[in-house]
Amino acid sequence: MNNWKERGIEKIFLLSTIISSSITLLILGFMAYMALPLLRGGLFRLLTEPWMPQQGFYGIYPMIVGTSVISLLSLLIAFPVSLGCSFLISSIGPKSLSAVFRRIVQMMTGIPTVIYGFVGIFLLVPLIREFFQGGSGMCILTAALMLGVLISPTMILFFCDSFDRVPRSYIDAADSLGANRVQTLLYVILPSAREGIVIGVLLAFGRAVGDTLVSLMIAGNSIAEPKSILDSVRTLTAHIALVIAADYESPEFRSIFACGLVLYLFITIVILAVRRLAFRNSEERA
Repeated sequence: MNNWKERGIEKIFLLSTIISSSITLLILGFMAYMALPLLRGGLFRLLTEPWMPQQGFYGIYPMIVGTSVISLLSLLIAFPVSLGCSFLISSIGPKSLSAVFRRIVQMMTGIPTVIYGFVGIFLLVPLIREFFQGGSGMCILTAALMLGVLISPTMILFFCDSFDRVPRSYIDAADSLGANRVQTLLYVILPSAREGIVIGVLLAFGRAVGDTLVSLMIAGNSIAEPKSILDSVRTLTAHIALVIAADYESPEFRSIFACGLVLYLFITIVILAVRRLAFRNSEERA
């Protein structure tokens, strides 16, 4: 009886996996089909040309650059902050204070993205504009700072979970050798949790790449290639949101599917990297 139930559950899980994979591949195929008129002109041209519809250029290179720069800069901003908060919550801070901080971080993951966008418009944009004495304040730096706040809770929770999974025997051994909390954290906990830290960073990067509202609201949506972090840019997701109302048969409309394919590529690379790290970690534990 139990074997019959187990086989039934296995078949249900297998069917769910097949359906999910099929839907993902169908969406990918649909986007490739819709982007085909632009892809026929050459994938390299599409990825390297500027966006100048008036002159017949429908390249998404400026959007790729904008997405990459904002995502990477937000990750550079958020990583040290997230790592420090994780240290405080998991190892250094008092238990009562750590519990409060953990609940605050968990609550931050549930805040709608549009709230971060509004905070960026009415608080961060004026601060950046006044501090640098020029420009609109809607630029790469502003979007990266707000996006860093958005992805930090994801990294903090992942880092904390990784620290909590470090075997207690390692920590006890460090204590018996006279190590203090900071030394135990730096030389025992941090090296043991490195795979979880990398996975948290990759997932946060994937969220930064796929975010729409923050970049749409405060990045400035300029389609020119940026020269500094104070320039306005348009990301791939913002381009999709702005151009989706174009004529169905126009190259502008088709370009949003090319942007979707590039986003798929970004996210696929992140997922494969996370999967490889997760499997390697499980094999080492076994």
